[in-house]
Amino acid sequence: MSRRLSVKDYRKDAVTLARYLLGKLLCRKTGRKILKLRISETEAYYGEEDTACHAHKGKTDRTAIMYEDGGHAYIYLCYGVHWLLNVVSGKKDFPEAVLIRSIEGFNGPGKLTKQLQIDKSLNKENLAESKWLWIEDDGKQPVFTAAKRIGIDYASEKDKNRLWRFTVDI
Repeated sequence: MSRRLSVKDYRKDAVTLARYLLGKLLCRKTGRKILKLRISETEAYYGEEDTACHAHKGKTDRTAIMYEDGGHAYIYLCYGVHWLLNVVSGKKDFPEAVLIRSIEGFNGPGKLTKQLQIDKSLNKENLAESKWLWIEDDGKQPVFTAAKRIGIDYASEKDKNRLWRFTVDI
């Protein structure tokens, strides 16, 4: 039996939450259908000091959700093509989030959002209360590997080299 993650679960810092979310079930309700697929890869983004973080240059209309309490969805359009799903983490007024990079059967953050029909309409959704998008824990604790984040060529060398991407070992 699984349980929906609560607000308390999301109050972890982004790096801790990124590891914690591995193996959890990303759940999406569309109509009468509920899809539940296991999270297999995550990436952490932590604060304005992290040059890879969208909030690096401060609070904007786009990044304002990152400054809210953990447990909200931060969904944005990447390269004008793919919607990407992030889970806001931590406490209010400190911007941090976890990018959901892959789920079982769908490698890549754009592929998973397409599969689960996740788009901007779910931006700012409260994952602890939403009837459309949430995360469940069924007790699975997979073994994982930490590596450098990818797709952040614009970041400082220090931030490019952080081992903040986590992938479930197969």
